[in-house]
Amino acid sequence: MAAEPSRPDLLVLGAGPAGCHAAMTAAETGLETVLVDEQPEAGGQVYRAPVPTRIKADKAPDADQTAGDGLREALAASPVLSLFGATIWFAGPGPEIAVIAEGGSRRFRPKALVVAAGAFERNLPVPGWTLPGVIGLAASTILLKSQGVLPGRRTVIAGSGPLLYAAAVKLLERGGTVAAVIDSRTWRDWAGAMPAMAARPDLLRRGVGWMGRLRAAGVPVFRGAAVSEIAGSEAAEGVTVTRLDSAGRPRRDRHPQKITADSVALGHGLIPNTEITRLLGAAHHYDAETRSTVVTRDETLATTLAHVHAVGDGAVIRGAAVAEAEGRLAGLAVARDLGALGRDAFVERAQGLRAELRRSRRFGRAMARLMTPPDGLLETCRADTIVCRCEDVRRAEIDKALDDGAHDLNQLKSWTRCGMGPCQGRMCGDAVWRLMAQRDGPEAGRAGVEVGRTDADSRLAPWSAQVPIRPVPWDAVTGPFTYADIMADLPEPAPWDASVKASGAEAADA
Repeated sequence: MAAEPSRPDLLVLGAGPAGCHAAMTAAETGLETVLVDEQPEAGGQVYRAPVPTRIKADKAPDADQTAGDGLREALAASPVLSLFGATIWFAGPGPEIAVIAEGGSRRFRPKALVVAAGAFERNLPVPGWTLPGVIGLAASTILLKSQGVLPGRRTVIAGSGPLLYAAAVKLLERGGTVAAVIDSRTWRDWAGAMPAMAARPDLLRRGVGWMGRLRAAGVPVFRGAAVSEIAGSEAAEGVTVTRLDSAGRPRRDRHPQKITADSVALGHGLIPNTEITRLLGAAHHYDAETRSTVVTRDETLATTLAHVHAVGDGAVIRGAAVAEAEGRLAGLAVARDLGALGRDAFVERAQGLRAELRRSRRFGRAMARLMTPPDGLLETCRADTIVCRCEDVRRAEIDKALDDGAHDLNQLKSWTRCGMGPCQGRMCGDAVWRLMAQRDGPEAGRAGVEVGRTDADSRLAPWSAQVPIRPVPWDAVTGPFTYADIMADLPEPAPWDASVKASGAEAADA
């Protein structure tokens, strides 16, 4: 039979910078704190731990690895109980959380919950993006950071915003060749972000250093451009680069350029992972800057649910600096709410964090805008382009379902199977949403979304979150059992009556 759920003071979901700092801050006040993550070590995507057997010992750690090592050491020295290698598969009211870890399924009913679930990568399909050798930008950085493996011999990095340049420099540092960086954002977009980026001069200097490193290496950088097609028969062989107009649409008056490459890393920014907060029933709304659904929070990062906080990029995309400060603030708020920290002490400690957050959020908001692709870029997705990789659904099938009157995303999912595969729409969901939102024109689509995203029944509400959140083996969920465990107490059957048989036969004839 299922074991009784664990009831810690605080359960934190996600061991990136936001989750780790929330857990450590709360635990320092004496709260019993449990931290859960599906990875083998803490750090999240930005501070992902390298696999020692894959990274050369003589390779000097970079800034991210150094920061990640410091975070992992601080977590190990804290009183936080960390549960790694644990897959979260259920979230429900209570709140109640269930995970699959070593030994089977475990349930938690904490007094307070902090969700630090991180983000998904935004994908915009282009012809050829399903070829071997094409990889997500986030996946390429995982290979580099964790395994020390290059995505290919000669790589094109394309998409939107600052993560492109970070990934390109990381690839150069690992000995790879960057054939080109292709950024949909223009010099004007970058110049417009400069005043906000000046709020964090340390991060601004780091970004300028990336640009200089690429220039010194002779890497071609295309701004205001996009990959409109990936060439290859059995694997990626190169890309077509197309210039974009002011709305982000491919320009027809400029000749495209061909670039040879055996690997392509695509990344158009990030989308908050709101599956858990939506399953819990927290309120969400539409964020126009990042074109994404975000969690509704108050000034202490509390959601609309009692004792449930959401922090980091899993709430709204703002970057690692914001995530760390938000984690600390949420940890303090939980300690205050549960009586482990006095109100005066909370106000004193939170004051400095709020000042830090104001600066970092200004920078993070500018970066998030640069990472969000322009609306017109979806025109690179042709009718025959596969949008849903899991179910091989092409754009033409999605357009037909919309022409036939699919009312909302969930109905479109039922009609086309788009989003029904193992990824549950994490790779195709944003593209499908954009296709629906743009049916009446970009401006009308955005206006409708801003109203509709606050309403769960809206045409443009996101796909319904489903349990299990991740594919899990059934025996890990149920645990060992016998038939005696599942037999129900059924009433004794009524004695057999010939009249019943006769009436049943008469009914069948009728």
